[in-house]
Amino acid sequence: MLEEHVSSDYSSQIPKHPRKAELDIPQAQQIIFDFLLTIVKSWPVEDVLNEFKHLFIQHTETASSETLPALYTIIFANNEEEFRNTLKRCCYILVNNWEVARDYFAIQQLVDLFDDPLLEKQTLSPTLRRLRTWLLAFKQSQDFQDLALFAARINADRHVKNPDEHWTARYTSYLLVPQYINAENPIEQREAARALSQRLKDQFKFELAMYTAHSQSSVPSSNAPQNPTVLGDGVLRLIKRIVAKQGQFSYKNLAHLFLEQVKQLTYQQFKKSLLQYLLYSINRKGTAKTIKRQLTHKLEDLYPEYADEEVDRSLILRTCNRVIDSLMTEDKKNPSQLFTLILSQGNSLTLVVLLLKLILISKNSHPYLEARIADLIRYYEQFPQEQCQWVINFLEIFRVTFAIYAENVEYNLVRMAAQTVGYQSDQDEDGAAPSRRADAETVRIFSRLLYQTDALDESLLSVESSESEEELDLDEAAAWLDERLFDESFDESFDDSLLDGDIDIEEEGR
Repeated sequence: MLEEHVSSDYSSQIPKHPRKAELDIPQAQQIIFDFLLTIVKSWPVEDVLNEFKHLFIQHTETASSETLPALYTIIFANNEEEFRNTLKRCCYILVNNWEVARDYFAIQQLVDLFDDPLLEKQTLSPTLRRLRTWLLAFKQSQDFQDLALFAARINADRHVKNPDEHWTARYTSYLLVPQYINAENPIEQREAARALSQRLKDQFKFELAMYTAHSQSSVPSSNAPQNPTVLGDGVLRLIKRIVAKQGQFSYKNLAHLFLEQVKQLTYQQFKKSLLQYLLYSINRKGTAKTIKRQLTHKLEDLYPEYADEEVDRSLILRTCNRVIDSLMTEDKKNPSQLFTLILSQGNSLTLVVLLLKLILISKNSHPYLEARIADLIRYYEQFPQEQCQWVINFLEIFRVTFAIYAENVEYNLVRMAAQTVGYQSDQDEDGAAPSRRADAETVRIFSRLLYQTDALDESLLSVESSESEEELDLDEAAAWLDERLFDESFDESFDDSLLDGDIDIEEEGR
């Protein structure tokens, strides 16, 4: 019997609380929290799950004589919100500890406990009826959907492909962000969400780097890494075009130059400079004009009370967040007009680069941006994947771009001899210069993961002008960058159609 096993081996580990004639809700909650926190650190998973099931699902005695009376106190108070807060924190006490221990299957088992048919069973007991009603309501809530996200880790680790899995499951790392930036969530939930989100991102970065390295090898391998994106072979062309913008005047260094130039400007002056910085090198006049018109209107009316004050980091953060709203979603529910317009014209990379530029001058806006990504995923999840290919395309380009610009990974391009990749001449058959596509094929991508990284600001401080000590003009620096790029045709308005013909979510294993 479990009770005998518990009493003989674990009784000394169960926390004891002073006897009180009547508990209030905080005291009752703390008794349950302490009990679960104690046993999850030392008991086998199966026993911990049984204790949770006994308490919340079966409503029977647990190894501690104090937990059931404590739960009664919460139920008798007839406060469903307090009950749900208690249940959520109990779940995340377990999830957080199992996440740290990498016991992901235990998290799936915890989620599965809420499928117990006992919750649907009728009862004459008012207490049990109230408890089961509240549990069923929790199961139908967004809180439970948030909890279920943690079970996605199992399939991610085992590379299990579930044919019934919704297309949004690929973007769990972003869906977790609202959980850990919401200060009203239990600390255990926020810590677990942050840890899992980061691990999923790290896993994607690793798989992308491995695929990039092996996909360019001339030696066939039966164990070659799978493409972690749904962009097909087009992801290699995308990476080359993004990495071509690296170097002394990369996006990171241009962001640093911008921040240096706007020091001591008034807020009104900063807003004008920000628009120029964002729109620089967007060569599609129609797209650039539309973006400029809408963002100009947005920025002109933004925080007018600070117009004549010197810009500071706080104002930069708030302004970047408002621009993100304009580009993504302004009500945190529906896509913005600008988001729909840019993507409908096939300019996903244009939008991604605008967002990248914002994050590079306001690093603390990154969680806010990812939360808006989550809002959009939640909006589009009501539609089948066939109707969301353009959104999926944007999400994949976003993931790839931000993986390349992550602090713990490095991508470089190396030009190869034309003969080594099948090009015998510097001219085409008609005497013309080789096509841009052929030129792109003569370079190879080299990637490596960095285990020790420097802070973003420190990496940008190395930007100096070797020819003059005067302040480097942004336009001159950017012009210099264009002259030095291996692919002079590259711009932020790279058309989505150049990635691959048809993007099929089912082709992710290619």
